[in-house]
Formats: sequence, structure tokens, C-alpha cells
Amino acid sequence: MRRTSEFQGVKTVASSRPIIASAPCRLDMGGTLDISTFIYPLSHLHPCTFNMALDLRTRVSLHPYHNHLVKISSSGFESAEYPTHEAPFDHPLGLMFAIAAHFQASGLHIVIESSSPPRSALGGSSAAAVALVAALARRAGKQIFSGFCKREIAMLAYFIEGSVAGIPCGLQDQLAAVYGGVNAWYWRSHAGAPGFRKRVISRKSRFKKLEQNIVLAYCGIPHDSKDINSRWVRGFISGAQRSYWHDIVTCTKDFVEALYLNNIHDAVKAVNAEVSIRRELTPDVLDDMGERLVESAKKNHCGARFTGAGGGGCLWAIGEADHIDKLKRVWGDDLKHKEEAHLIDVKIDSNGLMFHDR
Repeated sequence: MRRTSEFQGVKTVASSRPIIASAPCRLDMGGTLDISTFIYPLSHLHPCTFNMALDLRTRVSLHPYHNHLVKISSSGFESAEYPTHEAPFDHPLGLMFAIAAHFQASGLHIVIESSSPPRSALGGSSAAAVALVAALARRAGKQIFSGFCKREIAMLAYFIEGSVAGIPCGLQDQLAAVYGGVNAWYWRSHAGAPGFRKRVISRKSRFKKLEQNIVLAYCGIPHDSKDINSRWVRGFISGAQRSYWHDIVTCTKDFVEALYLNNIHDAVKAVNAEVSIRRELTPDVLDDMGERLVESAKKNHCGARFTGAGGGGCLWAIGEADHIDKLKRVWGDDLKHKEEAHLIDVKIDSNGLMFHDR
């Protein structure tokens, strides 16, 4: 007898109230090293990535809708509705339709609200995917929030995203969305799904102080990471650029160790070294505004990095608190010249995935 997934084939729990879940976005360093293309050949170097969950939450709510249809409304996108079995996964909201299809959801209106700018490279789509998986799992009657279930939610969101993205995908965004906090993720070669080990880099008691060492800016241009990520993957596979990635592993590990020890000076050096390598690999990883912000960060003794795979979206910088205070003024003046560009207040999220009861 064929066994169904524990997420599938479960009788839907009837509820007159909407089911609401949310998950945080993140800023990051060392991204791409969480893609299986890189994890397995580089396993002898013990690669890791770093992310900091931000209190910029993506909120997903489930509401009753017409029978046999799934409607998705998301800020920054035109609403769309389809029968579950006909929903296109190459649609701008295709990942969300693919998750709905996995759960065989119908008669549902999915509303997605994001606190971050659209396509800001802060991992908002992965946060939405995590929140939607959790909400649909609760709708199906599954108990949430044992340690195993958190991992399972992240892995399911990751696998579905990888199945529809058309390019290799990483896992760190889903982990930041589920667990929150400030963590390094060490990647292990593993049969099947990538294995990982979580290392807490900053405890909640340090968050207030660490927030004073960080500035985050939206550059006014939405990002599109597919081309840059694909070029990184192709260059790695060809062997021509592999030594660069050995150095990126070293820079990321140096950053993690420095931040763990609260050595901001060495953390700045590691960020600037890593970004320099990535700019050599793909000069267009920074647009004109991004280049200006990175250079002004260096002049003010800070390290600056694009979020995600760059190509637009957000930049963040780290430095001693007094240097960051000065950099905020410098970046604020620069961003005034770009429509919709602005600084974003940095508050570290410690909660990860959450449910909200009305």
C-alpha cells in the first residue's frame, strides 16, 4: 500500500478564523556556499554561511475562498487565482502555488504581507514559503514546533523552492526564517538533503549592542539573483573559478569567528575581503549605488556587503558603533538621490517562525 506524506492526505481542520503565520527576513554573508553544488566538493574545507534574522517579518494568512480555487495576493505582485491542479509554477507567485499544490489546498485565499521592500534580497520569498508551509500544515491538523517539525518545515520549503526555481537553491534563508537569531550554518556532505550544524554566534542578551554595529540600506532597485547565482554556479562547475570559492570559505569562517568573539575590527576585514572576491567574479554584483555605498563604508572603517546574491536590493555594513553612526549619515545622504532608496532600521529577530491568533 502506497504511503502518503504526513503533510498530505490529512483531513483539513475547519476553522472560521484565518490561520496566520509569519517568519523573519535576514541579512547574510557567505551565501551560495549553502548550495549543494558547492557543499559536496568543498566539504573538506567545512564551509559555512552566516545570517542574522531581522524583525522584518513576512506574514501569511489563510482565508476561505471559492471552491476548487486558490487565490494568492501579495504586496508588490498582481493577485492571481487558479484551480490547484492548473496553477502555473513559473508564475511570479509560482512558489506559493507549488506549496499550495503540495498540500492539495483549494477553496483558499492566501494573503502575503511583507515588511521588507519587494525583491530586496533579504530572503523574503523564502520567509513567505516557510510561513505558508507552516500555515498549511496547521490547517491540515499537523502539530507544529517540536524541534523536528521546525527542521521539517525548513526542508520542505527548500525542496519545493528548488523544484520550481530552475536554478540550484540554498537552504540558509529557510533556516533563518524558521529559527531566527544570529547563527552560522556549517554545511556537511550528506546523502540526500544537505546536512547542516547550527552554531549560535550571538545570544539574545547581545542583540541590542550588536544592532549598534549594523546599518542596512535598500538601494531602490529590486534585485534579480538568478543570473548572478547561475554564473557563480557555472564558473564553479567549470573549475576555472574554484580557487576563488576556497578563499570565500576562508573569509566567511574568519567573519564568523571574529563576530563570535565580538572582534568588530576583524569582522570588517573579512567582509571587505569577501566582497572584493565576489566583485572580481561578477563586477555587476553591485550597481552604481551599491558601489558608492561600499566605497564610503571602507572610507569610514566599516565593511559593507550586498544581501543575497546582489544585483540590486539591499546592502548592509558592520563597524564599530561610532563608525556606524557616521556611516548612517553618509549613506542617508547618498540614498536621497535614488527614488525609494532608504535606510532600514535594524532589529534582530529572536523568534523565527511564529503563529498569530486573532
